[in-house]
Formats: sequence, C-alpha cells, structure tokens
Amino acid sequence: MSVILLLATAPAHSQTVSAQTVDDRYQASIALSGGVAAELTLRFEGVVGLEPAALGVSVQLVDPLSPSLLARLPNLTSFTIPAAFPMLIQIAPPVGGGFAFEGLYEIELYTRNLHYTAGTPLRIFRAPSGGVFRDVTENVSGGSYRPRGSGGDFSEFLIVADLRSLSTVVNDKFARLSALLNEHGAEIASAPRLTLEQLAAQAHQRWLAGDTEGAADTLSDFEAAVVTAAAAGELPRVWRSARDITNVDGGLRAASRTLRFSLNQVANGL
Repeated sequence: MSVILLLATAPAHSQTVSAQTVDDRYQASIALSGGVAAELTLRFEGVVGLEPAALGVSVQLVDPLSPSLLARLPNLTSFTIPAAFPMLIQIAPPVGGGFAFEGLYEIELYTRNLHYTAGTPLRIFRAPSGGVFRDVTENVSGGSYRPRGSGGDFSEFLIVADLRSLSTVVNDKFARLSALLNEHGAEIASAPRLTLEQLAAQAHQRWLAGDTEGAADTLSDFEAAVVTAAAAGELPRVWRSARDITNVDGGLRAASRTLRFSLNQVANGL
C-alpha cells in the first residue's frame, strides 16, 4: 500500500487530495473549497507501476457557466454542469512514469454534494484533454450520488446533467461505437473486425426494431468478442504512459458498456 497527501493552494481556492493504491485499485479523497468533495476510485483489469503519483491526478473547481467549458459539451442547449458539484478531474500519467494497464479501467465517483433519484439526468462525462466531453456512464446509484464509467485511455472527467431523450442518447452512442470501429479498423485483424462490425450492426438493427433487450444482449456478445480478439493478439489492448499504443480493447468495450447502460434504461422505462 502506498499513501500520498497532496496539497495545493490558489487564490480563493484550496484543495486536498489524499490518495492511496492497493493492488489494482487507486482511491482518493478529494476536498475543494466551498465543501465540494468526492471519493474517487479507479480499478484496473491489469496494471503495472500503479502508485498515487503515477496517475497524475489533478482536480479543480470550474465555473458551470464558463463559455469555454460549455463549448466542450456536445451542444449548448441539452447539457448543464451542476452548480453543486463543479469539479473537473484530470488524469494524466507522466510520460516517463512507466505506468501501463491492459483492457479497461473503471472509474467511480461518490459525492454527497449531489443526490440520486430514479431517472436522474446526472451522468459522468469524459473528454480527451481540451476535447469534447462524452457520456461514459455505466451505472448510477444512491448514497448520495455514485456514478461509474470506464475507459481505455485517460482524460478529463466531469459530472453533467444530460437533458436529451434516452432515444437520442442511444442513437448517439451507437454512432460513437461505429465511429470507433471505423477509426481503429486497420488495427484489428480482418476476421475479428468483421465479427465486431456484424455484432454492432445487429445490435443497432435490434434497437431500431424495438428489441431493446436484444440489442443489449448482442452488445454483451460484442464485448466478449473484443476480449477474445485482444487475448489472441488480434487488436491492441494496452495503454501506457509513453502514449505510443492505442488501447482499442478498452475503447471499444467502454463505448459498448455505456451504450448498454442507456439501452437498459430504455428497457426499464427510466
């Protein structure tokens, strides 16, 4: 177990991040000015060099009405940043730090500044540094608010209220999954690429036909096919601090998992 205490002070703002790592898990208690606080947990499927400083975690309060920040959301009308939790988390492992992981990491936030209710529009969004934020939520639960997501690379995280209809969210996530397959198709061996394209298309067709549960089940098959291909060395599965490899495994599975979450919400009438 490693423990580190980081303190930083800026004009009118103070922050405390107390972090530790245990086996494949990183945990941090975050306290910012104005009583904004959270527990951050990261879990890895396979990881090397996991120490608190190796992840390069930083946090800051943001202005929920900042034009430059709102411009990084998919549009200016369907999303808001909750004033009760204006916390931006950045995870940027130092390039020379020797940190690496395989497959997926899961990220979970727990905060008392927000409160869970059934059908809440609050989601955890992720963005490349300075890029567009996208919904990566895989689960939300109470006590007081606890969202979970996953990813195959690191970036910035923000809690956002997504006011779009669930059907719009699902369609957007299907488009995102298709775009990732196109973007990384050259990095996937031909046979598994064809299988993944067929499964993604089949899930989409089932969604369009009103078979929401069938679409979610097909995405589970998609994720299993990604794992099988990665284990066989047929697509990249590693992210490392040198940033010289694209973690296709983690990226595809994370996109599928957040899509399944939204499909399940539709199926449950939320």
